Amino acid sequence: MKNLPKSILITGASSGIGEALALEYAAPGVFLALCGRNSQRLEAVAQTCREKGAVVDAAVLDVTAQDEMSDWVVGIDQSRCLDLVVANAGVSGGSGGTVMAGEPMDQARMIFNVNLMGVLNTLSPVLPRMVERRAGQIAIISSMAGFRGFPSAPAYSASKGAVRFYGEALRGSLAPYNVKVNVVCPGFVRSRMTDANDFRMPFLMDTQKAAQIIAKGLARNKGRIAFPFPVHCFCWFLSILPDALAQRLLTTLPNKK
Repeated sequence: MKNLPKSILITGASSGIGEALALEYAAPGVFLALCGRNSQRLEAVAQTCREKGAVVDAAVLDVTAQDEMSDWVVGIDQSRCLDLVVANAGVSGGSGGTVMAGEPMDQARMIFNVNLMGVLNTLSPVLPRMVERRAGQIAIISSMAGFRGFPSAPAYSASKGAVRFYGEALRGSLAPYNVKVNVVCPGFVRSRMTDANDFRMPFLMDTQKAAQIIAKGLARNKGRIAFPFPVHCFCWFLSILPDALAQRLLTTLPNKK
């Protein structure tokens, strides 16, 4: 694959898509800066990447910790000049069929803090530096849930919609500075997050396959990397339907715990 980045930072790298992307990019001559909250899982990923020939900096960090994230990201960029930053860390949660205003407010605040503020905390330290040197690439991991508010997961849908719009807007505003921005909208990908779902997940995909699709899309600088195609079509269609009809369809979907 052409145009492979050599210096890469990935948040949420201890499992799921973040782990799969780290393993996808790991190779001799590649530097990986990986962060996650679980030290054992993160170190296991880092060690596997080292065995594949990559140089790895693994940091146990919470993306909601703004100062700690800023110090880490700037330090990495100063020493390694990042080619690609993947804002991947995220959490999920649903209403579980409860009536309490869709979902508990504490849960909603936590989801927004990680999924939205975590993205800002990852990007804000490095974006000015990329703009200054007129080079770099940003990948923001959104979701198919970012196309329409799902009653089963209000805060998750809203947070993923927010980062999708943010990334799509950034792509246009940063293009004159030669900084690439790509938004990734996966469907169901096998991970610790989807393992909690007790309903059928259509077109469920392995993380390795998802990572390959994402890496190819980033190499081609696709503005929106959405997959699988049937789920993308369905979610896009939901987003343009009249609200009454969309709500009727959405009530048929299973509740998320």
